[in-house]
Amino acid sequence: QVQPVESGGGLVQAGGSLRLSCAASGRTFTGYAMGWFRQAPGKEREFVAAISRSGGSTSYADSVKGRFTISRDNAKNTVYLQMNSLKPEDTAVYSCAKGQWLTTTPGGYDYWGQGTQVTVSS
Repeated sequence: QVQPVESGGGLVQAGGSLRLSCAASGRTFTGYAMGWFRQAPGKEREFVAAISRSGGSTSYADSVKGRFTISRDNAKNTVYLQMNSLKPEDTAVYSCAKGQWLTTTPGGYDYWGQGTQVTVSS
């Protein structure tokens, strides 16, 4: 069983940056697509970014395109989400998840982390 574990969240001012990490607890992420999702209070979970098994393909939500970058280091068994030019509306709990293929839908992922809080102040 692969359990994703997120880290790197925190409080940042608007316009600032954060880098989230997602490490594997248990088995490896290698061979699986990985995705980042977020959920703000009172809102549904929404797709943020995803990366293919090799890292050669990525996908982003329109709301973060050009500001966020997803990457992976398979040697370190870690996936990253670099978040720049943060906005107050980016405030949410960010979770990473393991999937069989690159997809934007939560149903395509089978193992989820507990999430890390990102708060962007105005």
